[in-house]
Amino acid sequence: MSSPVNHAGPAPGGQLSDDEIIVQKMPLLLGLLAGAKAGNLGDIRCGVVSQNADRWQTSFWTGDELPTAHSLASEAIDRGEIITQDAFSAVEVESLGIQQSLTGGENSRVSSGNVTRERSSAIDDSVAPGTPNVALMLSIGNAPAPPALLRTLAVTLGRFLVLHRDRQNDTRRLWQTSTMLQNAAQWQQLDDDDELLESVAQCACEVLSCERATIFLWDKSRRRLIGRPAIGIEGGVLEVEDDAGIVGEVLQSGSPRWWSAGGNDGGRVNRRIDQAQNFNTHSLLAVPMVNSRDQIIGVFEAINANPDDHRSGAFDAPDVRTLSELALHAVVAIDSQRTRVNLTRTRDRLVSQAAESNPLIGNHESIRELRTNATKVAPTDLSVLVLGQNGTGKEVLAQHIHYQSERRNGPFVAVNCAALVESLLESELFGHEKGAYTDASSARQGKFELANGGTLFLDEVGDMSPGGQAKLLRVLEERVVVRVGGSQPIPVDTRVIAATNQPLQDLIAAKRFREDLFFRLNVVSLTLPPLSSRGSDVMLLAEHFLDHFCRQIGRAVPKFDETSRRAMIMHPWPGNVRELRNTIERVCYLTTSDIIHEEDLMLRPIEGGIPEFPANAMRHTSGGTIINLNEATREFQIAHIEAAIMACGGNMTDAASKLGLHRSNLYRKMRQLGMSTSE
Repeated sequence: MSSPVNHAGPAPGGQLSDDEIIVQKMPLLLGLLAGAKAGNLGDIRCGVVSQNADRWQTSFWTGDELPTAHSLASEAIDRGEIITQDAFSAVEVESLGIQQSLTGGENSRVSSGNVTRERSSAIDDSVAPGTPNVALMLSIGNAPAPPALLRTLAVTLGRFLVLHRDRQNDTRRLWQTSTMLQNAAQWQQLDDDDELLESVAQCACEVLSCERATIFLWDKSRRRLIGRPAIGIEGGVLEVEDDAGIVGEVLQSGSPRWWSAGGNDGGRVNRRIDQAQNFNTHSLLAVPMVNSRDQIIGVFEAINANPDDHRSGAFDAPDVRTLSELALHAVVAIDSQRTRVNLTRTRDRLVSQAAESNPLIGNHESIRELRTNATKVAPTDLSVLVLGQNGTGKEVLAQHIHYQSERRNGPFVAVNCAALVESLLESELFGHEKGAYTDASSARQGKFELANGGTLFLDEVGDMSPGGQAKLLRVLEERVVVRVGGSQPIPVDTRVIAATNQPLQDLIAAKRFREDLFFRLNVVSLTLPPLSSRGSDVMLLAEHFLDHFCRQIGRAVPKFDETSRRAMIMHPWPGNVRELRNTIERVCYLTTSDIIHEEDLMLRPIEGGIPEFPANAMRHTSGGTIINLNEATREFQIAHIEAAIMACGGNMTDAASKLGLHRSNLYRKMRQLGMSTSE
């Protein structure tokens, strides 16, 4: 038997092509079959030719090639019978199995958008690529092969080709799926819209082996398809009407479309775009992009299949399946990216609003220096100890540091240590497990866990019990918490800002505050001055609070006259910024005039003791209507407690004593009345 001659090149991707397999296996196959059928019949010459579109090629030949092989094969295929010429017999290799392997076999159901339809294995000729025609030629002993032997070989060869091509398709399919999944995982990390679409298009070019790919997203309001990336188009964006061309057909029908040059439907492709880009479109595939709500959001288009990887030089049915699956991954990535962008914008807006709601207002030199130092320490994770009298704005300063730091997107959690009895302090800060104590009906996170990734503000840390101080020190050193009733250490990434109005050095000397905890908290120390020493900042703050409360209740912002301005500047403000804030809030609710006079402020000198409650301050609304007794009682209690706190210079322990209450009971009463117990 003569040596076989292979007329076809190797398959892409390092795999053996069908023709190479034929070269390796056909001599053995022919020898076995010929020997079994007719014994030793002498020299066997054999050839296989195939046709893709209108191009014939010789895939395999032994001995001298028959010059008229292509025309003989064409005649055998056209007539559907064995043709004999020049000692050769030619017959068509059965191709039904090959066609089924290319189109997906049995009928398959395709769903796109709101359109569901049946697709048969014989795809519409207007859009389906042709199936390769294959013919087998055989000569035995310089004579035409017996018809029975020739048919047996043709059937065997056809089945072999189907099995091999199925295996090749499965291998390619596995590679395509793996590539798409790897890319899809990376797309979830991309936040830039252009970068995401560019990556999706590159993936399509890789898995489909095509020249270009474009994602057209549907702008319903403008009835336009916006295509990106658009190579060669200024700005990289291509806009077309949503019913134009093949992409418009796909959008309107909700089903895939593909096209190749050479037919009579060349008008479906926009050649003006080709001319503008000096480009030539010879094949095109487009599929709908459908989201999880079964809505079409756009069209995915691939252009110019690589002839080296596509036998017909055009896209085929497996490519439709591949691009459709890639479109699903793309839709998920696009929706996810849009959701992340929207959430990020919302978060940033809320963070900005929170930062602006409690600004560190003031032009006094001490406040400017304080803002500068706070801004310097904010980007670090250093612990900060804020000192100052009650009501000076320690929590506002802590919020300023938080919103200037890299933790601004994390939570800001404030805890008033003095308002917690020792038995509840550990549970409040570190959390508890279910059943840890009588009322622990469920597990609960502590403040350290809630502030993870953000900032924990510990107000009035000087009033913390010795046991609470020891547990706090352990958490600050180890960066882990253990819930009450639990044993599992829970790592926490929480920055601590502590505040106190008490002289901690004196408490350390009196053995009431741990020195090691002081050094742990006092890495950076910032001190807020009393309001009485800030000069004209009083009016800056008063104007700010006036505008805030008037907008809150929906009334026009009144003006301060000279008497009210002078009174506020001269007032000692023992309650500091908190007292000023409460004064302006009261004025906003109780005055109706466009001008605020000194008497509207109801400021009284404090020379010891609790001032009398103004006789007519709370019994009437601004409209003169008498309010009910419960509300009047509540307002009286609020005013009475505020007056006691002011009289004691903001010292909550002294104020509680004058009111005949324990400090923790005072805080509880304030919460019941809706009063703030924080800074």
